[in-house]
Amino acid sequence: MTAIKNVKLNNGVLMPMEGFGVYQVTDLALAEKSVSEALALGYRSIDTAQFYQNETAVGQAILKSPVAREDVFLTTKVWLSNAGEEKARASVMKSLQNLQTDYLDLVLIHQPYGDYYGTYRALEQLYHEGVIRAIGVSNFLPDRYVDLVKNVEIMPAVNQLETHVFYQQTVNGGAGMVA
Repeated sequence: MTAIKNVKLNNGVLMPMEGFGVYQVTDLALAEKSVSEALALGYRSIDTAQFYQNETAVGQAILKSPVAREDVFLTTKVWLSNAGEEKARASVMKSLQNLQTDYLDLVLIHQPYGDYYGTYRALEQLYHEGVIRAIGVSNFLPDRYVDLVKNVEIMPAVNQLETHVFYQQTVNGGAGMVA
């Protein structure tokens, strides 16, 4: 595998432009094996989420890997049921425990529902504490994204959107938004 290029986020953090995601990998042994093999092949960005219920397996794979933790860009997402300042903070702390790490490279709000303003405030606090290196959002369409950025201290570094041949997002009949 050739070296994967990085992109510099708005706060200077480097993020690999390609990563390995574990959505729908519900078998924990398979999740761990998949992440281990992805790291062995040269992937340095691993994307999981609380909703995927495989953070523990992802953490085990990273822990067992000969690749140093600081060389792995680790992303997780706060799920809807953990929206709000207190719940979001507690859920990120639980993700840290599950992933067996003391920091996360990127934490996203999984979807713009519930008290996502409170969730974002919790992520900003964790960012200032050095627990999170970058904050972002996931599946925010333009209206929600613009509203959020007008009301937060730290600009999101990423707006991760699902798009593929079976799910082609369009905005006002045009191309999907990329932030």
